[in-house]
Amino acid sequence: MTFSICAFDPATNEIGIAVQSKFLAVGAVVPWARAAVGAIATQSWANTSYGPNGLRLLAEGLDPGAVAARLLAEDADREKRQFGIVDARGRVATHTGSECFEWAGGVTGQHYCAQGNILAGPKVVEGIANGFEAAMGPLADRLVAALHGGQRQGGDRRGMQSAALLVVKENGGYGGFNDRYIDLNVDDHASPIDELERLLALYKLYFRIGPQRTVPLDQPTTRELQRILTRAGRYGGAATGRYDDATRGALRELFGIENLEERWTEEPAIDESALGFLRTRFRE
Repeated sequence: MTFSICAFDPATNEIGIAVQSKFLAVGAVVPWARAAVGAIATQSWANTSYGPNGLRLLAEGLDPGAVAARLLAEDADREKRQFGIVDARGRVATHTGSECFEWAGGVTGQHYCAQGNILAGPKVVEGIANGFEAAMGPLADRLVAALHGGQRQGGDRRGMQSAALLVVKENGGYGGFNDRYIDLNVDDHASPIDELERLLALYKLYFRIGPQRTVPLDQPTTRELQRILTRAGRYGGAATGRYDDATRGALRELFGIENLEERWTEEPAIDESALGFLRTRFRE
């Protein structure tokens, strides 16, 4: 009733997992990851000890195949289990026990593994792989594309309920204090993959992934901003088109209220994505 992908991006050293399931809050069960170590997706009568124990074994230097063998050797219900593993070198392993509900299986590719159970058929894991390989951009985008690829091929035979995306990298968390770069969960939704994609777009807006693109605050743009600020209740002056102290202060305040601080710039310019958001948020 679950399908997932674990992957490593050698260009950024990001490690991630994406998962969808006909199961409440799948993100609380399946994905486990640690920066510079690896990621594990444990599913099908999920043995959640595989997460911390598997990461510990990876950190000790075992490759994913050896980790899989160790985990299975210590589990009397190994034939009920399904999991995928990727390490911080891009090596992978996937396992599907003989007692997993059909259709169940997995595939591996360069720096990724995909697996699932109670699926519409083998075309689902092939769709996950194809979706991942065909996608461009950051690892998070490619992981979500992989879920879409699997769902287009029929996905979980029981339907959809929840989805999750976890990407880790060293000092990637908020403020640089941990490795939790992206951690998004859709616990109960009719279209969880679409909702996960929407949340990822919001994450990119609020936390700015990649280089910043700005729009100069020329007179027409500044005048438009002053009108936006007026509609937002932050500016009481005339729409002069001058980026004066009152306009700057009101804009900075609005950025704070809308959680756009990471997109603020001290230059006489405005972040392109933030401008688009404000135009939509405070349209006439």
